Amino acid sequence: MGSASRRPLGRRLTGTLGVMPIVDVELVTRPNGAVPAGLAQSLADAVGGTLNSPAGQTWVRLHLLSREHYAENGSPLEISELPVFVTVLKRSTPVGSELEAEVSTLTQVIAKVLGRAASCVHIEYAPAASGRLSFGGKLVE
Repeated sequence: MGSASRRPLGRRLTGTLGVMPIVDVELVTRPNGAVPAGLAQSLADAVGGTLNSPAGQTWVRLHLLSREHYAENGSPLEISELPVFVTVLKRSTPVGSELEAEVSTLTQVIAKVLGRAASCVHIEYAPAASGRLSFGGKLVE
C-alpha cells in the first residue's frame, strides 16, 4: 500500500479511541526462520474481525524470536511445540465470561493464521489503556 493511499493516523482515531486494540505477537521461530510475506496483515485482519474492530483500528506488531533465544527449563522443545506469546492492549479489559470467550476465540484464530497448535498460543492482557495511553497527544479516556 503506497503512502498516497494511507489515511493520516489522526483521521483514523478521531472519535474512536475506545476501539484501539494493539496486539503484540511474539513468534518463536525455527533457527533463521522466515515468515510468509503479509503475515502481520493476516493477523491484523483476523484479530480485528474477531474483536469486531473497524478497519484501521486493530494494530498488530509482529516480533520474531529465534528458537536459539528461547528456552524452557529442563524441557527441550520440538519444532511443533514452539510457542506464540500474545499481549493484548485494549481501552478496557474484558472480565469474566466475556474475557474467557475472547481468549478462546483469539487463541483459535491466531493459531490458525500462524499454523500452530492452539495449545502453543499464550495470551496476556495488558492493564487497561484508559487514562494511561495517548495517541497523537490525545489521552485515551
